[in-house]
Amino acid sequence: MSGAWIVAAKRTAVAPRHGALAALAVHDLAAPLIQAILAETGLAPDSVDDIILGNALYGGGNPARVVGLAAGLNVPAQTIDTQCCAGLDAVIAASERIAAGAADVILCGGVESFSRSPLRLRRPLHDNEEAVEYQRPPFTPWADRDPDMIASAHDLAVRLDIPRVRQEVFAIESHRKALAARDRLQDEIVAVAGLDRDAFARELSEKTCARLPALVGTITAATTAVEADAAAVLAVVSDAALQELKATHALRITASRRIAGDPVLPGLMSTQAAQAVLAQAQLATGDIAVVEMMEAFAVQALGTVDALRFDPIRVNRGGGALSRGHPIGASGAILAVRLFHELQQEAPGTRGLATIAAAGGLGSALIVEKA
Repeated sequence: MSGAWIVAAKRTAVAPRHGALAALAVHDLAAPLIQAILAETGLAPDSVDDIILGNALYGGGNPARVVGLAAGLNVPAQTIDTQCCAGLDAVIAASERIAAGAADVILCGGVESFSRSPLRLRRPLHDNEEAVEYQRPPFTPWADRDPDMIASAHDLAVRLDIPRVRQEVFAIESHRKALAARDRLQDEIVAVAGLDRDAFARELSEKTCARLPALVGTITAATTAVEADAAAVLAVVSDAALQELKATHALRITASRRIAGDPVLPGLMSTQAAQAVLAQAQLATGDIAVVEMMEAFAVQALGTVDALRFDPIRVNRGGGALSRGHPIGASGAILAVRLFHELQQEAPGTRGLATIAAAGGLGSALIVEKA
């Protein structure tokens, strides 16, 4: 069994749908990240064994292979679609292959373009019928147990007794942290289409939040992450490859878990995935110094903070998806990139955790430790 090590992590800036990255195809977003990682690490293109990328909206095919070819790599590639979990699941899949001795160098992560995603049509059954557009595929086989995500977030807020004002305070803080960290975050961002910083973060006030109409119940536009375009790629390597690289800032992947639960309340899964991975690693909440968790909705993130009693100071230190946006297949990989760069500021032995939930009742979590 080999260890699995993250030795480099890069991402694009995150731009809202129809924003600064709207004209770019997914390979235009992700290929520059692969090239930047190869240049930074000195990894030779022919040393890469595989490319694994998460994606949810491409519409078929294998975008990871297209990305690899666009980056100049003629290597095997595979695409994972587990919706919001896909980017982190790609990192987990890479670490498992490395640990099993099936590969030494894998480039992994996620890429998504809401702006360029294809229109979806259901094929008519008969010649006299027209195709019908739909917005998303089913996440369960039961229509009465396949909720809209915003409605599900409201149901979660009711279940956890998290009022609108508390969700708004969390969103305001996410934007504040993102603005404060904007210059620092540029170390992890590869400029694409001239964009070198996250575009959405802003001065968000209580008055602004209070004026917003409810989407459903207690959920508003301020407490819901916007649809976005972005990519994130990490290099995961074996013990042998690590020694050859002589990397001095690597993170060891020490534990990972993918779980499934109630598809009606998928927002619970980020909490349950974090609990599962901590139990697997035999660690307590206090053993984790840095936490990157998905902010698809403020209520989802608050539920995880409350359940695990994470110190808010340790959570999403550079802001989260509420202040960046949610490029579905890339979001989990962005958490891993953020974790990599946040831990560079910490002492050896410091641990970090990333956790995310997905539609259909899926959750994924990862623990890393600084070498």
